[in-house]
Amino acid sequence: MKQSQFTERQIMNILKEHEQGGKVVEIARRHGISEKTIYRWKTKYGGMDIKELKRMKELEKENSELKKMYAEMALVNNALKDLIEKKL
Repeated sequence: MKQSQFTERQIMNILKEHEQGGKVVEIARRHGISEKTIYRWKTKYGGMDIKELKRMKELEKENSELKKMYAEMALVNNALKDLIEKKL
């Protein structure tokens, strides 16, 4: 997954531009992003303030790290089970 190059404040400002009647095409062109990105942000972050957005991004990052840790531990666990079975 590609990391966002925009800060939480920038994302919120872009969404506010759209809410205030700015055309998605113009906003996207001005900020160098796709229209799809604006709509995705609107779906994901619409109605949030900056604190909530920062917290959500932190939780997403932590969740991603925990998933990686779980995957690594599951691999180690399976390898150890296979090793034990071969010895018995």
